[in-house]
Amino acid sequence: MARIAEIKEEITIPDNVEITLENNNLTVKGENGSLSRVFSHTKINLKINGNIIEVKCKSPKRKEKALIGTFVAHINNMIKGVNEEFEYKMKTVFSHFPIKTSVEGNEFVIQNFLGERSPRKAKILEGVTVETKGDDTTVKGIDKEKVGQTAANIERATKVKKRDIRVFQDGVYRISRGGK
Repeated sequence: MARIAEIKEEITIPDNVEITLENNNLTVKGENGSLSRVFSHTKINLKINGNIIEVKCKSPKRKEKALIGTFVAHINNMIKGVNEEFEYKMKTVFSHFPIKTSVEGNEFVIQNFLGERSPRKAKILEGVTVETKGDDTTVKGIDKEKVGQTAANIERATKVKKRDIRVFQDGVYRISRGGK
């Protein structure tokens, strides 16, 4: 079976985005802020030519091909994040005890979950803003991974334990994800 000599992916940089590359550290600056990430692999090279980012690999194996796709997806997410924020919408659902949600500092507080006396708390990661209005919660930020992890932290904080989840469906659930 013949091996591919070189594989190359190209990403076009939009006009309102500034990208710099120093020692495998890619920095993306846009109107909403800046993101920085290290892309390092022995065989994969990143290069900026004008308004195009090239991700190249000579004689790639299966793992390197997959990693090139991962690098391209991360760079596209960084570019999208600095232009338009990622936004997740969540809904507070209860049938037994009325749940009250609020934001206190860098924590999302869920009170009266299943009638519990002590509030449950979820960590809000740095660079992410959470807003609550009634039963609706909005999680926003420029870093897709931090926004998604914050939404997951909120969902995980309302996990029902030692009860039948078919009956007790109370919690805070993600109902939409920005961009999808």
